Amino acid sequence: MKALLESPMQIPSKLFLLAGLILVQRPNGLAQEVAPHGFTLQQAVMLALDKSPERRMSRLDRTAAKVASRQARTALLPVLTFDETIMRGNDPVYAFGTRLRQQRFAQSDFALNNLNKPTPINDFTTRVSGNWRAFDMGQSHFRIRQADLQGASAEAASSRVDQELVYRVVAAYEGVLLAARQLEVAEHQVKTAESLLAASRSRVTAGVAVEADQLSASANLAARQQEEIAAEGDLSIAWAELERAMGAPVAEEDRKIQSFGVKQFDVPQLTDAMASAVQHRPDRESLAKQQAAAHAGVQVARAGLGPTVETFGSWQADRNSFTGSGGNNWTAGVQIKLNILPLVRRDELELARISAQRAQAAVDAADDTIRLEVTRAWYTQQAAGRMLDVAQAAQAQSEESLRILRNRYDAGLATVTDLLRAEDAERQSAANYWQSAFRSTLAWVDLRAAMGTLSPDHLEDLQ
Repeated sequence: MKALLESPMQIPSKLFLLAGLILVQRPNGLAQEVAPHGFTLQQAVMLALDKSPERRMSRLDRTAAKVASRQARTALLPVLTFDETIMRGNDPVYAFGTRLRQQRFAQSDFALNNLNKPTPINDFTTRVSGNWRAFDMGQSHFRIRQADLQGASAEAASSRVDQELVYRVVAAYEGVLLAARQLEVAEHQVKTAESLLAASRSRVTAGVAVEADQLSASANLAARQQEEIAAEGDLSIAWAELERAMGAPVAEEDRKIQSFGVKQFDVPQLTDAMASAVQHRPDRESLAKQQAAAHAGVQVARAGLGPTVETFGSWQADRNSFTGSGGNNWTAGVQIKLNILPLVRRDELELARISAQRAQAAVDAADDTIRLEVTRAWYTQQAAGRMLDVAQAAQAQSEESLRILRNRYDAGLATVTDLLRAEDAERQSAANYWQSAFRSTLAWVDLRAAMGTLSPDHLEDLQ
């Protein structure tokens, strides 16, 4: 009955106040509610890992490195070849040797006319030959080690590609969450502006406010509607950026995501973060493996200055027709090689040493870069956390200020201009708060990426 006794100009004001109270949730009351069958961050990351062309390229590089490692091991195996040759001719030397190998040499073949002008003769040759390097100063073993280290480097580089992909997806996903939250706020702002316009009309009708108040409320509603349109566009752009990061589209009916809220992070000490980066960064591990591979290359070049010992052998059958009979023979031997003027080998050794020194410099430079990245990310995260606390306090103050102005406006002690000014301040503080929450999350993701611990299997603190 009390509501029925209220004046018409008071009812819209009460509705306006109620809409304003539910406009922005309290920061400490945010919940990470996931919509049923919603598109989660884990799903986005898994989809990106499955569809990303960058990841496919890194996997191909890793596979190529494994093939190169297997190829290096073939140096330890003997080389066997088989060939079948068919020849015909009347060259005197060819004819004499062919008859001899076919074991068809006769007394008549010593005739001068037959020796000088032999009749054409066929030769079907079957030959099996092989060779094996028995000793090479360990050169083959060093090459195998070098190939294995390069494979391990490609493996680590592939892991870093995964981490960078996860970083892009997480950043884009958080951008979608922020854009969705901003759209929700914009929609609430439109409803609040509509309530304010209705209240202004009632006050003008009751004669307690001038028409300028209604016009101001109408202009405020138009501004809020423009912000809502812009927020809708921002959300569509955020989804497009997420789809680009994943390498796959998301159907409109599947675009249900969790609510954007403030996340709490357990930030390690700076020294611990740096130690973690040195231990876990795959790109640093990749450079370290390349450095070890370069040192193995020095050993390969040094071993190339020494002697090599190779064994060889062959078996051969010669016939005058493909199915005919003939003779066969075999040969075997050992060959020792030593380059007595190894100028090129010495240059190769010098180049290998330069490559090893360069790889060491690359590791040192990477350590400096990693320390800088971790330091920057750590202090950025600390600053983002403090800025979030300040934004939360400012949000609470602006909400209280707006509540007081609304009460004064309902009591006729404040103008609509004062109320709109408080609305603007509250809206700006809310926007700053959500931006601060977004920056805090991104700063934590940056720190995790700098530490080398941002992997698809460890996203619990971002859910």
